[in-house]
Amino acid sequence: MNTSTVTMAYLGRLDRKTAYDKLASVVAHNLEAVRRQIAYVASRPKLERLHRLSSDLLPGYTHSSCRPFYQDHDLRGLIESKLASIGQLARECGVRLSMHPGQFCVIASASPSAAANGVAEFEYHADLMRYMGYGDGWHPHGAHINIHGGAKAVGAEGIREGLGRLSEAARNLITIENDEVSFGLDDLLPLANVVPIVLDLHHHWIKSGGEYVEPDDPRIETIIASWRGVRPLSHISVSREDLLSGHDSFTLPDYRALVRAGIRPRDLRGHSDLMWNAAVNDLVARHLAWSDFEVEAKLKNIASEGLARHVEKSAAMTG
Repeated sequence: MNTSTVTMAYLGRLDRKTAYDKLASVVAHNLEAVRRQIAYVASRPKLERLHRLSSDLLPGYTHSSCRPFYQDHDLRGLIESKLASIGQLARECGVRLSMHPGQFCVIASASPSAAANGVAEFEYHADLMRYMGYGDGWHPHGAHINIHGGAKAVGAEGIREGLGRLSEAARNLITIENDEVSFGLDDLLPLANVVPIVLDLHHHWIKSGGEYVEPDDPRIETIIASWRGVRPLSHISVSREDLLSGHDSFTLPDYRALVRAGIRPRDLRGHSDLMWNAAVNDLVARHLAWSDFEVEAKLKNIASEGLARHVEKSAAMTG
């Protein structure tokens, strides 16, 4: 089920036919890997049927040296047919799909070239979603492509302008999450009328210096409204196990106390292997009343399953 990749430098050392064959083999492998991934997720309980697709499905898609390869009739036909069947499988099995380009993918930047590259990279992700059948309407079946706001210097208005540079299909798929440095939750709320906001509880905990957002927080209503009738999606993670060794797993980590104890804020930003903190898991369970969640942990699949079992067990005990 693992995807593969190939570097542009490696392809550049090959003759044209060999480079094409290598790229085509990697693409074919990745498309089959994604089909297997979604089939596996479809076999999981409904609570776990959400899948973040890897960005490296089509290596070099936006690179000038690979554009002729991706315009090849046979390779394009393979991509379009396979992705169409993958999207159909996901919809038939109720698997919600998302993508999360790297942090260099920003649609607004003080650097025109960085902004142009970011838009091109985002449109690549939108192409993948379109091929899978998610190119019409507002976040169809909950599908979305999530990015960070980018450089703080551009402000919320810079992001608004960046949205205008995207195709209509891309604008209908984009979401933006709060981060720990440039755009906190309160910085993004003014954009709620133009883009869905992904609430990242861990990022907010860092950015705010220790605040946990509860479901009755008035800002939640604004986040829900930003999705315009689509069930929102949020992110959850927790600081690393080794960093908080010995911490009571039934108590929410206290940011200020941890910093006073000598732990650096930048270290608290790191994601744990598993969702080890039961109190954080309980917080997620409360938010599930209005939002789906992606788990951002190093052992993501195992961490997600562990969180799901915690939520189900808690529901059984209280229900």
